[in-house]
Amino acid sequence: MKRILFTGGGSAGHVVPNLAVMHELRYTYALSYMGTDGIEKRLIAEAGFPFLEVNCPKLVRAFTAENLKIPFLLARAKRAARAILKDAPPDLVVSKGGYASYPAVWAASRLGIPVITHESDLSPGLCTRLIAKKCRYVLTSFPETAQKFANGRWTGSPVRREVLSGERDRARRKFQLPKEGNVLLVFGGGSGSRALNEAIAAHLGKLLKTFSILHLAGREASETRLEKGGVYVRKPFETDMGSAYAAADAVLARAGSNTVFELLALKKPALLVPLGKNSRGDQTENARYFETRGLCRVLPEARLAELVPALQALLQDRALRENLAAADYPDGTGRVISAIEDVLGGASE
Repeated sequence: MKRILFTGGGSAGHVVPNLAVMHELRYTYALSYMGTDGIEKRLIAEAGFPFLEVNCPKLVRAFTAENLKIPFLLARAKRAARAILKDAPPDLVVSKGGYASYPAVWAASRLGIPVITHESDLSPGLCTRLIAKKCRYVLTSFPETAQKFANGRWTGSPVRREVLSGERDRARRKFQLPKEGNVLLVFGGGSGSRALNEAIAAHLGKLLKTFSILHLAGREASETRLEKGGVYVRKPFETDMGSAYAAADAVLARAGSNTVFELLALKKPALLVPLGKNSRGDQTENARYFETRGLCRVLPEARLAELVPALQALLQDRALRENLAAADYPDGTGRVISAIEDVLGGASE
């Protein structure tokens, strides 16, 4: 059985698409994962795949003395990754990007092991730019991004199968939400979003006049249920995102690429609030790309005081719903698997 090493991390957005592909391949290839002692370690452990830990330093996008340590820590990570791959070489390394993926890709290129990477965002991230020439293919979520690389190939974004399998009535029963009426799903990524959480708290009374709300507020949040007009359910997180999406008529979220493509696959009207501070601007670009195509609405974080009318406008936007119904953004999982099999010479036996 052929062996594939997946890598990528630093945020859930670098791990979840890998898992979407890995779950489809788990019975036909021997799979393992290399990453840091971060969110990828927890998510891969929960999924039951072997995990190889190599801690890689992260570049801080501001002047800090910590960045001075990067060359030494990176050299150590590269040596560790090379030793692991030399001892048990995979047939292919599949990277999802993020700083956590660099040691595995560097080591694979030194050892002559083929590499594929996938870039989620419209503008390629730093790691993708650094490793692109080391890769057989640079797969992309956006067709325009593939055109920036000689070895680019558009596949779309891998979407978790379980996200697509929710059922509305069952989901509303699960979360004890009203069977009728509009439900708003709010989430800000795996660790939550302080800005969104504070905006919901500030406008909750007014929002409950229009919506019942399922709020996934992050791992530090407490569970709460409130009935005040509509029903407000707050949870730290939810592993069954298929049900969370299925319960909702509208979504308020950040604009990470994976989130946006899941919303498009599910045809969910969304108000996106891109991450601003401490970001390279990728979420703003992703959100504006789809806003110009009439497939979402965008509210800058600095204008969260306008949250209530912005959500009411989303609910009344018939053209947006029609655009979503007509849009064709397929699950990219199958296309990523096709690229893997191209490199490996067919499916594993």
